[in-house]
Amino acid sequence: MSSALDWVACPGRHAGGDITVPGDKSVSHRALMLGGIASGATIVRGFLESEDCLATMAAMQAMGVRVDRGSDGSVRVAGAGLRGLRAPGRPLDMGNAGTAMRLFTGLLAGQGFDSVLVGDSSLMKRPMERVAAPLRLMGAAIETSGGRPPVRIAGGRLLRGIDYRLEVASAQVKSAILLAGLYADGPTSVTEPAVTRDHTERMLRAFGVPVAVEGSRVTVEPRPLQGCEVEVPGDFSSAAFFLVAATIAGRGPLRLRNVGINPTRTGLLDILRQMGARIEVTCERRAGDEPVADLVVHPARLRGIEVPAALVPLAIDEFPVLFVAAALADGETTVTGAAELRVKESDRIGVMAEGLRALGARVEPRPDGMWVRGGDLAGGVIDSHGDHRIAMSFAVAAACATGPVRIRDVANVATSFPDFVGIARRAGLELAAEEGA
Repeated sequence: MSSALDWVACPGRHAGGDITVPGDKSVSHRALMLGGIASGATIVRGFLESEDCLATMAAMQAMGVRVDRGSDGSVRVAGAGLRGLRAPGRPLDMGNAGTAMRLFTGLLAGQGFDSVLVGDSSLMKRPMERVAAPLRLMGAAIETSGGRPPVRIAGGRLLRGIDYRLEVASAQVKSAILLAGLYADGPTSVTEPAVTRDHTERMLRAFGVPVAVEGSRVTVEPRPLQGCEVEVPGDFSSAAFFLVAATIAGRGPLRLRNVGINPTRTGLLDILRQMGARIEVTCERRAGDEPVADLVVHPARLRGIEVPAALVPLAIDEFPVLFVAAALADGETTVTGAAELRVKESDRIGVMAEGLRALGARVEPRPDGMWVRGGDLAGGVIDSHGDHRIAMSFAVAAACATGPVRIRDVANVATSFPDFVGIARRAGLELAAEEGA
């Protein structure tokens, strides 16, 4: 996809119908990694073929793991075993995938070979010491460049199990420690200050690894993994854009099929309902160890709220589109405790405030969140700063604007949602891709 690609999104309160969002990115990353260090074959169904997940696939292949794609869209991973990975012979390029870089830092900490992790210009600016520091306590030898990539990991270190208390709620840091714990000399425990997504714990169990959860403390036992079948549910973070679009710009109900509703991921659902959204959870079932359901969204008028602190870690990736919902709600919305948004693919607090102001919204960015006064949005030009979730959020905002919205620099949408334009059109949004000016 060209880096000069823009979107032009036009007003139109036409959201509705029946769509399916692509597979969950977090689950897809983990399925490849765990399948690669398991014994035997792992079959992954519903794998997300986004640039981020393909970077993880390429890294596993570079370390000697055979990965084959089936004609039915499934992916077969021929596991190399816990100690079977080979030195890649070159730096492993994570592209834009912060999740992949942090999880690989944990996975590679216990290997017998040296490795280097790099990424694109955005990822090379993101903080990595939050992962490196606890891994060093386990005995890993990890170097960063001023706290940022490249991440250099020396192999051949004997890791010890630790009992670590996270300072900031982060599923990526927790997961990196648990993955390193597979190579430790005893149990490894992580205690969280708040609940974060638990895909790693669920999937480790599916691969036969003992995982104990006691309150906010998770403990993993070092054990070999056994290949299994992984069914990847629809990505809730991708569904989030359509939950908001069908609420604020709906012409009728919109059904989203087979969406993952892991309770550590669905904070946005609870927040929107507190704001007055009408979202039904139907056809609940299981996809492997993950809960899934169909979500049926009805048009509703939203009201501003003070977002509960407990829901912030459970909706951290969905705040860009939540800020859009707040800008179109009645009254004021306040978000605090979300400083993590400052160090995502962009400074999502600053960039969303800039974009909303460009469309006429009244917002006040704060160090750890934002105050938003709801009202009308005008058309205009938005710079997404290369952040996929910013771009998609303003495509939703345009549905309720008074004029077209041009969204610049949208190439990175392919990192998480390659067919966003096509699915958005099927859901009733008026969105077109154009060459940038």
